[in-house]
Amino acid sequence: MIPIDITGGAVYSENNKLYTVSSNPGTRVYGEKLVKISDQEYREWNPRKSKLAAYIKTGGRVFPIKRDSRILYLGASSGTTASHISDVAADGKVYCVEYSPRMFRDLVNTCASRPNMVPILGDAGNPEEYQFAVGSLDIVYADVAQKRQAEIITDNMDFFHADTGMVAIKAMSEDVASRPADIYKASEKIIKERGFKILDSRDLEPYENAHRMIVFERK
Repeated sequence: MIPIDITGGAVYSENNKLYTVSSNPGTRVYGEKLVKISDQEYREWNPRKSKLAAYIKTGGRVFPIKRDSRILYLGASSGTTASHISDVAADGKVYCVEYSPRMFRDLVNTCASRPNMVPILGDAGNPEEYQFAVGSLDIVYADVAQKRQAEIITDNMDFFHADTGMVAIKAMSEDVASRPADIYKASEKIIKERGFKILDSRDLEPYENAHRMIVFERK
């Protein structure tokens, strides 16, 4: 296994595939491959099932998640990407917000065997709904399939006083009639106007169509 530099050695590459060190050995979250090397177990991280993995594979330059990071994950779904973040932030906390009751049931199951993952049923557009369950934060990560994606993440960052953000912008969720490039430009403009500096911005093709990851921090 070869550590990937931008991740501080928290994510590994082998035969052109990504891996994280499992914080819950012997357990699969979404049918991923498990690889045992010496006393360490690695989980394959599929970039076609995770936009954060796709960001790394497409040459992402900034990976702010550290071993002790406290992350608010908006739009956690069943916990696929969040489980890999929990591997990386093994000594931190991942607060996982999901709106769909059906997906939330799967998320609860994923979190059950991972003490650093906290499942929260709530609307990412209303942070006051879940402030009771969230502690201090370093990072907000957003992957929500709805309009106002840039506003939602920056609202949460201001509400919880987080300094770093990562948002996977879904162009089709914002406006099916507009060009994705125009939507990305508008999203970046909003982020800058809210007082943040963009550190990286890149399309996630060929893994995800009409998606872009934007990484930014408070000025």
